[in-house]
Amino acid sequence: MKKFFTICIVLTLIMTSLVGCSIGTGKEAREPSQQMEKVTVILDWVPNTNHTGMYTAIEQGYYAEEGLAVEIIQPGESGSAELIATKQGEFGISYQEQVAYARTAENPLPVKAIAAIIQHNTSGFASPVNKEILSPKDFEGKKYGGWGSPMEEAILKALMDKEGGDFSKLEMVDIGVIDFFTSVENHVDFTWIYYGWDGVAAELRDFGLNFILLQDIQEALDFYTPVIIAHDELLESNPQLAERFLRATTKGYQYAMENPEGAAADLLKWVPELDEEMVIASQKYLAAQYQAEAKRWGEMKAEVWERYSEWMYQQGLLREALKTEDAFTNEFLPQ
Repeated sequence: MKKFFTICIVLTLIMTSLVGCSIGTGKEAREPSQQMEKVTVILDWVPNTNHTGMYTAIEQGYYAEEGLAVEIIQPGESGSAELIATKQGEFGISYQEQVAYARTAENPLPVKAIAAIIQHNTSGFASPVNKEILSPKDFEGKKYGGWGSPMEEAILKALMDKEGGDFSKLEMVDIGVIDFFTSVENHVDFTWIYYGWDGVAAELRDFGLNFILLQDIQEALDFYTPVIIAHDELLESNPQLAERFLRATTKGYQYAMENPEGAAADLLKWVPELDEEMVIASQKYLAAQYQAEAKRWGEMKAEVWERYSEWMYQQGLLREALKTEDAFTNEFLPQ
């Protein structure tokens, strides 16, 4: 699922493309040498601060140290899980729910999560303070702007039911490619954001925001988003490649945690269209989120996968229960 929190980035990049500029996901000056092994990473959407550790791993030479020439590309019309499943790239950026859908589909996709980019779900429901939306019960009588997915509707209904709200009194509209501020000022009462982008943007604008963090109101909704995925066959036939890639990527995210402004500069070299102040602020916020309390960056817990996949199954979002051991692994992360 193409996430909503990058919508404002999308608008910026669309406008840039109209005047013939590159979006900055590749640099011709960095052509791989014959000695380097080419690796393609397929993003979930447009480049943003969730991906900074990989751009830093390129800029700081961590991939080169592992003998890897990494190219980062966007997914186009197909999602990253579908593209990785058809071997269009070695690694992709996806989400826990996307992997759950892929593994339980009628025609399952052989993809597996190998690292969590962020330890906790930093998304939630946001609204201007004057809307007085402080809990899911306050969604009654309001207009919600989203992207029209079954998961979205299931989460809203479950949270309203839990708080004693009447889901039938919530109006849901598909707002498409409209940034958060435009949507809540002109079209809807609240929407779903990632705090690391739109929440930080609200702080920079001194925009009064009420924010309901999903992980605070239901434990099952504290899922991994985003994650790095790979094809089962690659992991079985070439585990050393996964280890080398994650060793360098880990260094990139460690650098981003320790030096957020330097990491922001690395991202901006590749995506100069992004707002510098926004990227730096977002990077500082995410520096504390990438690893959080985990013993190492990227590590995932079985209980997080089990809780959310069971919740999805109970809501009728999955056609069968997910075998979590097929969906994720920590074995390729550096010790």
